[in-house]
Amino acid sequence: MPAPAIFWFRRDLRLADNPGLDAALAAGGPVILLYIRGRRTGAQRAPGAASDWWLDKSLAALGRDIADRGGQLALRSGDPADIIPDIIRETGTGSVYWNRRYGEADRAADAALKAQLTEAGCKVASFNGHLLTEPWTCKTGSGGPYRVFTPYWKSVRAVYAPPPRLPAPDRLNTLALSSDHLEDWGLHPSGPDWSTGFGPVWTPGEAGARARLDAFLSVGLATYRDHRNRPDVETGTSRLSPHLAFGEISPAAIWRATQQAMEDGRRNIPDDDASVFMSELVWREFSYVLLYHYPHLATGNYNPAFDAMPWRDSEADYQSWCRGETGYPMVDAGMRQLWQTGWMHNRVRMIAASFLTKHLLLPWQKGEAWFWDTLVDADPAANAASWQWTAGSGADAAPYFRVFNPISQGEKFDETGAYVRKYCPEIANLPDKYLFAPWTADKATLAKAGVELGRTYPKPIVDHATGRQRALDAYEQVKAARTG
Repeated sequence: MPAPAIFWFRRDLRLADNPGLDAALAAGGPVILLYIRGRRTGAQRAPGAASDWWLDKSLAALGRDIADRGGQLALRSGDPADIIPDIIRETGTGSVYWNRRYGEADRAADAALKAQLTEAGCKVASFNGHLLTEPWTCKTGSGGPYRVFTPYWKSVRAVYAPPPRLPAPDRLNTLALSSDHLEDWGLHPSGPDWSTGFGPVWTPGEAGARARLDAFLSVGLATYRDHRNRPDVETGTSRLSPHLAFGEISPAAIWRATQQAMEDGRRNIPDDDASVFMSELVWREFSYVLLYHYPHLATGNYNPAFDAMPWRDSEADYQSWCRGETGYPMVDAGMRQLWQTGWMHNRVRMIAASFLTKHLLLPWQKGEAWFWDTLVDADPAANAASWQWTAGSGADAAPYFRVFNPISQGEKFDETGAYVRKYCPEIANLPDKYLFAPWTADKATLAKAGVELGRTYPKPIVDHATGRQRALDAYEQVKAARTG
């Protein structure tokens, strides 16, 4: 009988299309299916509260899926460098398998553990279970990493072919180990528990991911190009991002399924819609290229010229933004959607991020940290890369002088006003003409709608034109520092 093998789950909480798990099972002996809630040290970033909520539900679903196949998911807390060697000594394990991580601190921890285990005579193998391609594989003609998205997207699309699907095992032969109880980990937010609205919106787990993908391919893909920027259209986006973030579905599986949907319904799914959707998958990949080659993506300006940005320091303005009380309904609706559901529509993320970094001139790192804590899809690469893109400091970034107008953005992308009315119900009775700029309504209109600015709904915390000009003036200082 071959020696037992450990498969260490991380952000790959699924049984199908899991190359590390497949390799562990192929070793032929019993397996130990392990998840470790590791203690973060040094540069390793602790997950946010919304991510912990998702992790709780995702591990519960994974545990049930494993139990249905006759196996056990073992949960442990502590330092993997202590826990895994202890299990090896306890069980006689001969090999350890995992899927790779890409943050600098995580890579360093994995490399140190691999060296420790290898020196002790244990086989260690790692795999790509999180991305379409490894961050070091696609290079420019000069041999360096891509810094601009469009040529990277063209390169990936030209060469990428998804690997064959790895089916989930029908049965699992696992060794029984002592295990922590998931409920003892206390993964719900507290003081207060603001996750109470998450449950009706999400179904964490591998089955939930597959159902979400199937629903999108059936309804949303055929109109993706036109509807993806519409937060008032429930089927406009896939909402697969948290499932991807926790590895409940692989990007390769999404790529294969999208291609299959096009073949099955070629007349109903325009190539442009599928192409735009697949490019969003590759934007996630591009974010990991940036993270791999610039490890401080979540804290430092990718473009060092922005070190000269004269950011403001206003805790009051920051808290108004966090609470969705800026007086700009499109921004406020997005921030409230985030707090209530753990997710925000991508178009509104850009509007809210632009408002923080441009209108309020507050550092993008504060917004990135808030999203990290409150998004169920918080991703170490995509979250930071997207914030830097909007702020103007990132790779292939939007020009800093592009300042999203939260009024016209609302009028354009929330045409019916349904999105703002859902999350800002106190102004729901305003006519469409005033919905995205309530302060422009006359007193009679406000009174009829039951709106009292400054009491039932905030007055704008900054004038749009004033905030825009302040941002442009600040950018001139950055340019002067760069050329000086």
